[in-house]
Amino acid sequence: MEEILEILEKNSRYSEEQIAVMSGKTVEEVRSVIAECEKIGVIAGYKTLINWEVTGKDIITALIEVKITPQRGVGFDKVAERIYKFDQVKCCYLMASSGFDLTVFIEGKSITEISSFVTEKLACQEYINATATHFVLKKYKERGIVYKEEKPKEREDIFV
Repeated sequence: MEEILEILEKNSRYSEEQIAVMSGKTVEEVRSVIAECEKIGVIAGYKTLINWEVTGKDIITALIEVKITPQRGVGFDKVAERIYKFDQVKCCYLMASSGFDLTVFIEGKSITEISSFVTEKLACQEYINATATHFVLKKYKERGIVYKEEKPKEREDIFV
C-alpha cells in the first residue's frame, strides 16, 4: 500500500495501469488499494500544484504564527477549526516547541488584503493572544516540487 501511495503522492495523474507497472502489482490490486484509501481518508484529496508566478496572476502568500489560549476540554481544536474554515486559509498546523501554537498559510491578492484579514478576522477572535505575519517573497520548492525559472538557452558560438 505504501508504495502505491508514494507513487500517487509524486504524481496523482499516473493511471492505475502505470502505477501497477511501477509497483509490480496488478491493476485490480492498485484500484482496490486506492479505493480503500479514499474510503478511509488516507487519500484526503487530489490537488494540482500551480506555479502562479509563471501565469502572471498576483497572489501573495503569508505565513502567520498564532498564539492561542487553549479551551477547556477541546484544547486548540475549536479555535483552529474557526481559522481553517476561512477561504483565505490554505494550511493550518498545530505546532510544538515554538513560541506560537498554530502556523497558518493564507493567500490574498495584496499585502493590504492579507493585513485586513489578519486584523479584522483573525487577531480579533476570542482565545487568540498574538499573531506574527511573515510574507513569502519567492517560492523555491513546495510539496516536493522545485519551481524552476526556465531561461531561454543561448546558442553557443562555434569557431572553425
